[in-house]
Order: sequence, then structure tokens, then C-alpha cells
Amino acid sequence: MSENLDPNTLQPATVAEFLKQNPDFFIEHSQLLQSIRLPHDSGSAISLIEKQISVLRDKNVELRHRLNDLVENARDNDILFDKTRRLVLGLLEAEDLGDLVDALHYSFDSDFRVQYTSLIVFSDSGDERIGPARVMSLKSAQRMLPRFVRLNKTLCGQFSPEDLAELFPKNYAQIGSCAVTPLSNGYPLGVLAIANSDPNYYRSSMGTLFLSYIAEVLNRCLPRVLEN
Repeated sequence: MSENLDPNTLQPATVAEFLKQNPDFFIEHSQLLQSIRLPHDSGSAISLIEKQISVLRDKNVELRHRLNDLVENARDNDILFDKTRRLVLGLLEAEDLGDLVDALHYSFDSDFRVQYTSLIVFSDSGDERIGPARVMSLKSAQRMLPRFVRLNKTLCGQFSPEDLAELFPKNYAQIGSCAVTPLSNGYPLGVLAIANSDPNYYRSSMGTLFLSYIAEVLNRCLPRVLEN
């Protein structure tokens, strides 16, 4: 039979004759049995076999949905891994603080779509700007950012206007929530913060694994680039 037959013109007698001439058709195409319904002449009651087939059909649909979800999650994880790999390689290949700042901001802006990024680096070389990042002495940081200099873990949520003004001096009025992680390698190195205009985007209950991981990479890269 042609695979392009119009179902509106196909006659039941034709189908019946084909099945009669091909008794092994459903053996060779057993997957079709999942979509076929055979009601019994028993009113609203159904046979045990029909009920079992219905349950198996529903389970099959559920398993297909679960498989699709697993495939989609695996695809998302591959994309996230590739973005993270590019960022880490960019940080490791940075020859100076300017290269490191460029790699971090480019990745956060382009790959991870972070609305606002703030990197504050502590250095005795004096207060200055390296691109979008700020460099300040530890003494200045202890005066201006006392809460964050003492920070020993990543914090997420809503912060006071005073804190936001110190972390994001140009954009603090637009920020609804942020995540802040300390940078240290036996001694304070700086602060990394990311923010969003949505007050509920960065919540205190959310996971901080990714930001903490990037902080660990920065902890190992910053001492090297600060020497250059």
C-alpha cells in the first residue's frame, strides 16, 4: 500500500482486505498497537487486558516525557559546561589584570547574560579603574566595604541602598537583588558581585555553586596578574 494514501479517501474495506492479506502486519509493526483501541461489548465496563494496555500506554507516554526531559537537561548542561570552560580558559590565559577583567565581563555579559557585574580588587598599588573593575587598597576597602571585606561565603538577596551604592556606584538605583562572593587566597583579594533589576532574581535560598566556583578560579588567577 502507498504510504501517501489520503485517509479521507481510504475505505475501511481496503484496510480490512490488506490486513487479511498480511496477517503478520501487527507483529512487524507492534508499536501501532499502542495507539489502537478495541472496545468490548460490555457497556461501560472494560476488560482487565484493556485496562492493562491503557495503563501501559500511559506509562509509555510518561517515560517518553521523562526521556525528553533528560535529553533536554543534558543539552542544557553541555551548553553551560561549554560557556564555563571558555570563561575559565580566558581567566587562566590572562596575562595581566586588564585581560582578566575583559574575559570575566565579556563572558558574564555575552554568555551568561548577567545584567550587572562588579569586580573590586584589593591592591596596595592605589585606587584606580581597570576597565569596568575597580582597584582599591585593603585599607580603603575596610573603610568603604567593611561588611564585604569580612565576608567568608556567597550571599544572595536584597541589600541595603548603601551596600549597593558601594558595589554598583553607577547602577545601584536599578538593582533589585544581587549575589556577592568574597575573593581570597589566604588574605583578602577582592569582591565579586552580580546583580539583576528583579528583586527576586537572586534569592537567599538559591544555589551559589557556579559563582563560588568562578571565585575559586579568580582566587588563583588574581595573585599572578597583580604581580604583572
